[in-house]
Amino acid sequence: MVNFTIQQIREIMNKKNNIRNMCVIAHVDHGKSTLTDSLIAEAGIIAGAKAGEARFTDTREDEQQRCITIKSTGVSLYYEIPKDKVPGDADGNAFLVNLIDSPGHVDFSSEVTAALRVSDGALVVVDSVEGVCVQTETVLRQALTERIRPVLMVNKMDRQLLELQLDMEELYQSVSRTIE
Repeated sequence: MVNFTIQQIREIMNKKNNIRNMCVIAHVDHGKSTLTDSLIAEAGIIAGAKAGEARFTDTREDEQQRCITIKSTGVSLYYEIPKDKVPGDADGNAFLVNLIDSPGHVDFSSEVTAALRVSDGALVVVDSVEGVCVQTETVLRQALTERIRPVLMVNKMDRQLLELQLDMEELYQSVSRTIE
């Protein structure tokens, strides 16, 4: 069930300080589209059970067939934050988050650049097992060149426990290396 109405979205569109434009960037197969699906599910646009397999922002037939993002695609999400966490310049606690899912493959880096140029911030997704890869560094460099604020999101933590079967200390050391 959708957690917002068209009227709520229209009202927020008049409050420029309550609009955030975010881009999801990462190396190929680190989980950008799955993260995007999860955020879309949280907004009630798709069922939570479909998050990850829906590939909501992969709208082209070739993207669905190849299971990769080729074109950057945006979706608008409604989000309310607790009143005590509202930034000083905001008008109320309701926000419109325009989220852009961008490609991770190097062949489509121009799509990443275009998405970053209309964004305020970037969610940099890193696979916890694979760590920072070449394309991760490339898209992060693109973000910093465009003066975009990056936010790190370490993804696939379950792989550390289930596949590698790391104990807590090894898990801590592995995540610390990924973040560094």
